[in-house]
Amino acid sequence: MPKRGKRYIEAAKKIDRLKKYTFNEAIELAVDTSYVKFDTSVDISVRLGVDPRHADQMVRGTVSLP
Repeated sequence: MPKRGKRYIEAAKKIDRLKKYTFNEAIELAVDTSYVKFDTSVDISVRLGVDPRHADQMVRGTVSLP
């Protein structure tokens, strides 16, 4: 088993792995439990429940990055 740092262990205690968090709660947890000393990024996967084979259900979008 790998050794974990003090900051990691402290952050892991704040998260319930079995709970499904809302988007706002997840963002707050990501900010509160950040234990690294550099700027981080977040990868988000969203299940939209659409079928891309149907033309009326195509999803397209853009994101403006800072």
